[in-house]
Amino acid sequence: MDVLFALQSHYGWLSDGAMAEAADMLSMTPLEVEELATFYTFLYREKVGKYVIHICDSLICWMKGGENLKDHLCKRLEVELGGTSADGLFTLLPVCCIGYCDLSPAMLVNRKIYGSLTREKIDGIIESLRADSANGKGGRP
Repeated sequence: MDVLFALQSHYGWLSDGAMAEAADMLSMTPLEVEELATFYTFLYREKVGKYVIHICDSLICWMKGGENLKDHLCKRLEVELGGTSADGLFTLLPVCCIGYCDLSPAMLVNRKIYGSLTREKIDGIIESLRADSANGKGGRP
């Protein structure tokens, strides 16, 4: 896992070349590495944006308005779930639960948690990330 995360951090995602590199380094078959990479939510086999947003779609988040917030986020970023924004900054992915039910609805951005979300809070987070990106801050997942 550490090797896959290091390669992903370096390349931004796990391309076929990165997967072959991992297999060689770990003395594993490409299939074994592929099975690992496709099992874990935080390993990406396709290109992702600079900021990967995992929006929780658990029952608890849904009961607290998470579905409306997901729709707001899709509109705000002009992207569907599973897609990347046109500017390449944001990838929006659903996740079944992030274990933050006490402060739901919640989302992760590059594995940093944000809870008790509202439309206004989401807008502020997005604007802050855009500003960080424009100033050369922020980073890959």
